Amino acid sequence: MNPDVIVLGAGAAGLMAAAVSGQNGARVLVLDHGPEPGRKILISGGGRCNFTHLETGPNCFISQNRHFARSALARYTPQDFLKLVNRYGIAWHEKARGQLFCDGSAGQIVDMLVSEGRAAGCEFRMQTRILDVRRAEHGFIVVTDGGEIRTGSVILATGGLSIPKLGASDLSLRLARKFGLRVVPTAPALVPLVLGDADPELAGVSLPIVARVGKKGPRFEDGMVFTHRGVSGPAILQISSYLESGDAAQIDLLPGQNALNVLLKVKKDRPKALPPSLLEALPQRLARVLAAGMGDTMLANQPDRAIKALAERISNWQLRPAGTEGYAKAEVMRGGIDTRDLSSQTLEAREIPGLYAIGEAVDVTGWLGGHNFQWAWASGVAAGQAAGGHR
Repeated sequence: MNPDVIVLGAGAAGLMAAAVSGQNGARVLVLDHGPEPGRKILISGGGRCNFTHLETGPNCFISQNRHFARSALARYTPQDFLKLVNRYGIAWHEKARGQLFCDGSAGQIVDMLVSEGRAAGCEFRMQTRILDVRRAEHGFIVVTDGGEIRTGSVILATGGLSIPKLGASDLSLRLARKFGLRVVPTAPALVPLVLGDADPELAGVSLPIVARVGKKGPRFEDGMVFTHRGVSGPAILQISSYLESGDAAQIDLLPGQNALNVLLKVKKDRPKALPPSLLEALPQRLARVLAAGMGDTMLANQPDRAIKALAERISNWQLRPAGTEGYAKAEVMRGGIDTRDLSSQTLEAREIPGLYAIGEAVDVTGWLGGHNFQWAWASGVAAGQAAGGHR
């Protein structure tokens, strides 16, 4: 095979880019070192794949250029992907507002994408190590453990560093640097947080919260769960993408309520009760820990300043993590190939014609809930159309 386009990586973005390139008439070869395509898709959403979010928009992504994703997202929408899902007869449901999941297995999404690629004439070579990519006259040479392959275009779609047990690789980042593209420093994102003073007694306790980082950062109202090492849950994963080293997150443990009024009412109504009773709206184990500093003095004898201090801690808990659970538990990687060096229209490198970068490898990181998959589809379509049309 003498391919027009070589896609490096058979993940979400790579599979979409390959299919679209093939549909545009290109001869496409997909290379991946893993044993099967779409391994990260298969474990996503508890095995049911949260394949998109109906309310995806540029505001749902983190990037040094928050407008970069706008073009691709506008040209390939969640409704566009949903039409493809429906065409294949894949049953789905809306689990939470805007979050779409397969009723059955995530494998249905992988099968759909592979079928789209094969119908478009794409060839898939799994368990192939990619050793190097270098410039050549009229294109590139991709060096693999099975030999060298010439091609007109290369699409970097090997993802990021999250979940190394699935074969996560920094290949796209290394190749980007080799070709002179800048790389925004990377870090685990959508990841559980580690606390230096984690209380083992709280492990397993869960509750709804509102979490934010800074006064101008987005607010996430969702669940939090205490772990043996710190905290996790959807709201925590969301804010983890915004935290820099030394930052504190602000947590409201009684969302939608005035904590001070709630506590003062309990004190008035139950003056002979003990301090944990102030926090009867919270899980019992958490209430005991939070009220431990107030001793065993009944509420009638507790000074209002102590009640106010407890209310402030509940409504504005300053969560300052010692670190994160790292890439092993991170759903995605933050940072990546600098968007300044890519076209927002085509995802092509501005100074390297024929070289494209898509998906998680790029400095575009979505919120939890299907946004990252929608970026994979949209960026894959943008690059696939451009590369497929550049034969």
